[in-house]
Amino acid sequence: MLKQFLWVILPYVVLTIFIGGHIWRYQYDQFGWTSKSSEVLEKKQLRLGSLLFHWGILFVFIGHVMGILIPEAVYETMGISEEAYHLIALAGGIPAGLAALIGLIILTRRRIAVKRVRVTSSRGDWIALFFLAIVILTGLFSTLLNIDSNGFDYRTTIGPWFRGVLMFRPNPAYMEQVPIWFQIHIIAALGIFAVWPFTRLVHVFSLPLRYLRRNYVVYRKRMPKQAEQLNNIH
Repeated sequence: MLKQFLWVILPYVVLTIFIGGHIWRYQYDQFGWTSKSSEVLEKKQLRLGSLLFHWGILFVFIGHVMGILIPEAVYETMGISEEAYHLIALAGGIPAGLAALIGLIILTRRRIAVKRVRVTSSRGDWIALFFLAIVILTGLFSTLLNIDSNGFDYRTTIGPWFRGVLMFRPNPAYMEQVPIWFQIHIIAALGIFAVWPFTRLVHVFSLPLRYLRRNYVVYRKRMPKQAEQLNNIH
């Protein structure tokens, strides 16, 4: 019963919250739809932590797409062996995971140590940091414990299960032999998607694409005489 809930029911509950939550947030909290940047409160730590975290997460995401969404048969047709794929996954996944973890530690320390940032932090900020920490730590832990290419193969278990969820044909049998640390990693990831619409994570979907086609704002230096005339007017 628990396995049925975790690997069949829970993903769709989270998906419903994820989609419905974003629709609700956009309809009733558009002014809160922002990353709520705290750059004006502290810049140095934010710049370093944000750079490491965002680039790390980006490459971690790419690695998950390559390992989970793309079937193993695709790599076989491309002539990429299991050993070659495993080396590529380790060479890219470990540095990316470490970068994301170090960035998250810097950002968390900044949020705790800098008083101005701490007092402006919301409950959603701490919840998002909590789930992100679990996901990154369990992901790194799972990768490091699975360095041996003859170890657990998530491409034949987690991959088919996840693709089955997306196609509305989930098969919990794939998850029966999945190690506990991978299971915790997946459940924590589902937790992130469940709280996503109610935290600052929504800014991921707010790419400022309109800036690519807007007119330039022209700034001109005010001449001394013009400044004097304006002062006389006022």
